[in-house]
Amino acid sequence: MPMRNGSGAALAAALLLAACGQGSKAPEAAQTTAAAKPAAIPTSLAPFGEGWPKAGDPCRRLGESAATANWLDDSAVLVGCPTAEAAAALGGKTVATVEGVTVVSVPTGDANAGMVMTDDARVEGTDFNATAELPCATDGGDTKLRCKAGVKRKWGEDGTTIVEVTRPDGGTRSLFFRGTEAFSASSSEADGSAAYAFKAVRSGDETRISFGPERYVVPDVFVVGD
Repeated sequence: MPMRNGSGAALAAALLLAACGQGSKAPEAAQTTAAAKPAAIPTSLAPFGEGWPKAGDPCRRLGESAATANWLDDSAVLVGCPTAEAAAALGGKTVATVEGVTVVSVPTGDANAGMVMTDDARVEGTDFNATAELPCATDGGDTKLRCKAGVKRKWGEDGTTIVEVTRPDGGTRSLFFRGTEAFSASSSEADGSAAYAFKAVRSGDETRISFGPERYVVPDVFVVGD
């Protein structure tokens, strides 16, 4: 049947308006997606692990750095979350917001649900499984110095073991292991270590770690125990 001119014009106008309406929604959808993108956790907060309280979760444990020093507490776990909602789900106390990241201190009484504690005994007065003095250097040379260190074995649900080293200058560095494999170190913008390259080389029953000018030798038995 032939289409009347009036009906054809009305149909074309309707189709044109529908197309324009769909086009106007696209930028809005793109903006919503961009706004929902979570903030990255800055290296200044010394994040480590693959999620907390379990691997794959959006929040991450925070180590020691110039930015976190005032919030660290032996009786609590310091955690950074990309959203306030994720932080609220952990309980604890929100202590700051840094570059869009909510920093929350979770008392260990609440945090134990997200921790895997080993059967290793604790060194009295500490939360370390063992303490030792490790060969170290801070000038990129031979490891002729001795640095005090403590180890927290399988500290996270992802199996991460933390070796906390006290350097001769009084600063600290956390070295992270899975089994006997060292994979990262804590860093800070304040001391320039955020730009350091991390390298770990296996040598017999120990790991030799280079982190910028810092050098550490960590025996397997210290990391995993007997």
